[in-house]
Amino acid sequence: MAAPVYQAPPMPTDAEIARDVRREKRGRIGGRGALYLAATAFALFAALPFAWMLLTVFKQNSDLYDPNLNPFLYNDPPTLQNIGYLFAQTEYATFIRNTLLVAVLVVVITLLAAVPAAYSLTRLAGRWGESLGIAIFLVYLVPPTLLFIPLSRVVADLGLRNSVWSLVVVYPSFTIPFCTWLLMGFFKSIPWDIEEQAMIDGYSRIGAIWRTVLPISIPGLLTVVVFSFALTMHEFVYALAFVTSSAQKTVSIGVTTELIRGDVYFWQSLMAAAALVAIPIALLYNAFLDRFIAGFTMGAVKG
Repeated sequence: MAAPVYQAPPMPTDAEIARDVRREKRGRIGGRGALYLAATAFALFAALPFAWMLLTVFKQNSDLYDPNLNPFLYNDPPTLQNIGYLFAQTEYATFIRNTLLVAVLVVVITLLAAVPAAYSLTRLAGRWGESLGIAIFLVYLVPPTLLFIPLSRVVADLGLRNSVWSLVVVYPSFTIPFCTWLLMGFFKSIPWDIEEQAMIDGYSRIGAIWRTVLPISIPGLLTVVVFSFALTMHEFVYALAFVTSSAQKTVSIGVTTELIRGDVYFWQSLMAAAALVAIPIALLYNAFLDRFIAGFTMGAVKG
């Protein structure tokens, strides 16, 4: 019996090739269009609070409180009186100055404490380092509502009641544990060979850390800076418990206590105060977004 003769499949024609190319191109365009559509919808959803804040800032009372008017339009002419009230009738500029002072000092203290602690636990503590790091991180998980009572005694013993310096003392208690744990994961991803080679070349351990580890750790350090700065600016419980006078308040409590008086809410000025703080923070996150994500993810490469 004769073996069957193999017949090669017919070659596609130019028309079939062109049709397949067009179909693949339409699929790519459709997939990319769906991706852009979803990203656009998410961006609009995320931007809605900022848009609503900016819209409300310039509205008059007659426009804001009339339910028969379109809330997304200026039915009455926009006004700057709400911003003027914020700066003239409250100590908002003082709140901003106090907030920046506390945030910058807390960031510096956090870096000075978290960087050597994380390095020591990663490189020098041996097998106990990771367990100690987890124990330190657990301190961050303790709710502020449980800690502010004993911390108030500490603040009183230090003579820092009703002072912005009390916040400088208290805030590192929750920024340092988390940032130490975060930097530990990042330092683990840096090969020990880099430091060893630097010390072979004549550098001390401190010199090797300064010239090799810290430059590679810039994403992690920026993550610590942004996280500590933002968390300090938005903290509310400790600031409310330890500060009472307007001259010592930060933005988080100054705005709410000065612009909410009983059942009277100065909504436009509240929105102005929120926008003036939230928008710069959002831009800061956006500017360092890539490094911020790298700081959270690169530590997971090796552990």
